[in-house]
Amino acid sequence: MPDPSAPAIEVTHLTQRFGSVLAVDGLSLSVPPGMFYGVVGPNGAGKTTTLTAVCGLREPTSGTIRIAGHDLRTDREAALAQLGIMMDGMSLPERLTATEVLRYSAGLRGLDRGWQARANDLLEILGLDAVPRTLIVEYSTGMRKKINLALALLHRPRVLVLDEPFEAIDPVSAHSIEQVLKQYVDAGGTVLLSSHIMDFVERNCRRVAVVAGGRVLVEGPVADVAAGSTLNERFIELVGADPVRPLEWLR
Repeated sequence: MPDPSAPAIEVTHLTQRFGSVLAVDGLSLSVPPGMFYGVVGPNGAGKTTTLTAVCGLREPTSGTIRIAGHDLRTDREAALAQLGIMMDGMSLPERLTATEVLRYSAGLRGLDRGWQARANDLLEILGLDAVPRTLIVEYSTGMRKKINLALALLHRPRVLVLDEPFEAIDPVSAHSIEQVLKQYVDAGGTVLLSSHIMDFVERNCRRVAVVAGGRVLVEGPVADVAAGSTLNERFIELVGADPVRPLEWLR
């Protein structure tokens, strides 16, 4: 039986190849339970590839992944049962309403009748109850993020894995999502997320990993990683952003 004090997520020497391309290069992470944990890095760093493997959506080339003590390879069903996921570009049943999508998900998971009360709470707090007859096909990007978060939370998972949850959404939607995530963590849940929104990571995450070239460059408490600078300044320093030459024609 898994140790309840085990890391919420433990990734050990993860490697992912796509032909000759090494997307993730021996990456290791240990995410303690009950916190926000951020993964930041430039485009192409291997963040999404890593999270995709953690969610069981892609078999890694090598390495091990454990979710709440369950090995994803040898105890896959139990490991995935601990997870709620919200990956960028997830497809949805376009011709259903939010309530219908949640009912469909509850049926697939075999949830007890308590799902309906949870669904109503999620729709209300995320502001989707105001458009009960609107089909998913008519949803904005922010609304799609919200319904995906509701789907991720409906079965009360121990761990949420979120890939760029604040990308391309308006400030009001971002605020709603942030407040729900805070409630989830305050109740003992764990959130592993990738983001380019350094302000959110600095405000909410207790630990952060800076990833580039498929490897972890530095990991630890956010204040330690920032090392006296803002997290954004430290990030740019770590990933080696090139200076931008002056454009003479703008003068």
